[in-house]
Amino acid sequence: MLDNPTTAGSRALSTTHRTRLLILGAGPAGYTAAIYAARAGLKPLVVAGMQPGGQLTITTDVENYPGFADPIQGPWLMEQFRAQAEHVGATIIQDVVTRIDLKAQPIRAEGDSGDVYLAESLVIATGAQARWLGIPGEQELSGFGVSACATCDGFFFRGKSVAVIGGGNTAVEEALYLSNLASHVTVVHRRDSFRAERILQERLFAKPNVTVLWDTVAEEVLGTEGGRFRAVRAIATRNARTGERGELAVDGVFVAIGHDPATALFRGHLGMDGEGYVVTEPGSTRTSIPGVFAAGDVQDRIYRQAVTAAGTGCMAALEAEKWLAHLPEDAPAIEAWT
Repeated sequence: MLDNPTTAGSRALSTTHRTRLLILGAGPAGYTAAIYAARAGLKPLVVAGMQPGGQLTITTDVENYPGFADPIQGPWLMEQFRAQAEHVGATIIQDVVTRIDLKAQPIRAEGDSGDVYLAESLVIATGAQARWLGIPGEQELSGFGVSACATCDGFFFRGKSVAVIGGGNTAVEEALYLSNLASHVTVVHRRDSFRAERILQERLFAKPNVTVLWDTVAEEVLGTEGGRFRAVRAIATRNARTGERGELAVDGVFVAIGHDPATALFRGHLGMDGEGYVVTEPGSTRTSIPGVFAAGDVQDRIYRQAVTAAGTGCMAALEAEKWLAHLPEDAPAIEAWT
C-alpha cells in the first residue's frame, strides 16, 4: 500500500484514493466533466485545487451564463455546479496536487495533504489566471470597476468611459470589443507602439471613440470616497519619458496584459505551446498523452468563458469515457492497484 504515516504532530495518516477518472480543478470545466463522468458511472474524483470554483468565485454579477434571465453571483453559480456534481455521484476533495507522474500506470498524483491519487485517466482543468499589474487599488476595486475580461464585464459599462491597460493582442482586442459598448475607450500603454498584430491596430485606430495614451504607466486605481458603493473614478498615471503625473477619469479599468495557465505541474511532461497552454488535438480535448485530457482555460487562449469551459469539460468526460471503454481487456482493474 502507498499509505504512510506522517511525522508526529502532523496529519495522522495519508490516504490512497483510486478512481477510473481523476479531475484536477473545480471550475466550470472540472465540475462539468465531473457531472458527465458521474452520470456515465465512472465515479470521478475531483481534486479542487487552490481556488475551488475558479475565476467565477471572484466575479460579482454574471449576466452571460445561459439559463438565467437576471444577473447571478459567480460564487453562487459555482456552488450550484458543485452541488450538481456531488448529487450525481462525483467525489470532491479539497487538496492541491503537487506532484504527478503521467507516464505511470496507473497515473499517480500526490497532494499537498500527503494523499496519493491513482487513476486510469485524467482530466486537467486547472484553469488560468489573469495577469495583474500589482498596483494600489487594483485588487481592492476588482469587481467594482476593475476587470480582466471585457467580454464578461463590458456590458456593465455601456455609455461610460473606460480604460484598457496593455499593448498586445489581448489589450487591442479588449479595446475593440469595448468600443462598441462604452462611450469612450482610452488605451494606456507604457511603450510608444503596440505589440499587437497590425490588422488589429488598424481596426483600433479607425475607431472614433478610442484614444491611446502612449508612454504612460498606470500607477494606481482610484476609487470613489465615501458613499454607499465602491466604484472606480480614475487612474493615476505617469509619463514614462517625462515623469509627468496625472489622472485619467474613467468609470472602469480593464487590465489586459495576458493570462497565465496553471500548468507548471505538467511542464516537460505534456505538450504545451510557448505560453504554457496545454495543446489539444483540433476539435478534441485529447493531449499528447493517451488517457489524459485537458478542458477549460488551461487549453483555451482565445475564449476563456465559463460556458466554453463547461463545454470542453463535457467533451473531456465523453472522450475519457470512450477511451476507458476501449482499454485492453487484460488491463488491471482499479481495485487491484496497490
